[in-house]
Amino acid sequence: MRQEQFVARHQAEWLAFESWLHARGGNARRARGERNTGELTDEDVPARYRRICQHLALARRRGYSPVVVDRLQALMQQGHGVLYRTPPQRWQRALRFLLAEFPRLVRSEAGCMWVAAVVFVFPLVLMFVLLQFRPELVYSIVSPEQVAMWERMYDPNDARHALGRESGTDWQMFGHYIWNNIGIGLRTFAGGLLAGVGALFVLIVNGISIGTVFGHLQQIGSGDPLWRFVCGHAPFELTAIVLAGGAGLRLGLSLVAPGRHRRIDALARAGAKGARLCLGVAFMLLVAAFIEAFWSSTQSIPAVVKYSVSGVLWTLVALWLGLGGRGVADED
Repeated sequence: MRQEQFVARHQAEWLAFESWLHARGGNARRARGERNTGELTDEDVPARYRRICQHLALARRRGYSPVVVDRLQALMQQGHGVLYRTPPQRWQRALRFLLAEFPRLVRSEAGCMWVAAVVFVFPLVLMFVLLQFRPELVYSIVSPEQVAMWERMYDPNDARHALGRESGTDWQMFGHYIWNNIGIGLRTFAGGLLAGVGALFVLIVNGISIGTVFGHLQQIGSGDPLWRFVCGHAPFELTAIVLAGGAGLRLGLSLVAPGRHRRIDALARAGAKGARLCLGVAFMLLVAAFIEAFWSSTQSIPAVVKYSVSGVLWTLVALWLGLGGRGVADED
């Protein structure tokens, strides 16, 4: 085969491999969670790499020009460097995932995340505002017994219910919060299997519940103990619930609008991505549970300190999700 025919026949394969190397390889390699806009997927790369090695051997045997041989040699060497590099240690991969890959995954589904945020925050704020003008509405949402329990728990004048626990109870509550928080996150994500409706329902219900608690206690003058208790872990817990809802919405969209893929394939892709998002959500809920058990319940910390720390945590979470992983190499 003449060199011109050889190049024309395989040019598209080489260009696709070069595109993959540019997106995934070398020092500019991006996280696997980012969408690969090229026609070559990660699963196809090993087979394509073997074909390029075969092309290189053919080019040498047939005596093609150094331009062709050198190009194929460079592709082979770069591909080998990416495919056979030494994998980092597990703790490094975990740290890289949390600091870089997870934020990029969140940003890659920004549309679903913003929809989830609106669906969660709007009923929360609406219930809070309504209860300031129509306090009797609280009894249309929860039972009088539940309302009385909230009032006892956060009565600022009752020393028996002041914030604070013994250290042994802190550890018990830490386990309880982990179980409760992660359960909410998983239910929110899994609700996406009902064409996304389940995820929306869980977000709305949680928004209404939280808005009702805060709205009622604020209206009767017992809001301060609740605000001081919640402000520390809210940046992680509330954000994690929204992210779980966004992942669930993506799962639902893969069923409703699979695009060019078969519905089962689209669901598998969305499920794999959602599972990685849930890993990050679980980490956030774990941090929230730790703060809730060992910081939020500590009554000796002044309110101004708690609110200041909360502001710092909200800022850090926003910077982490908004900027994490930008310009950072991913070498695993």
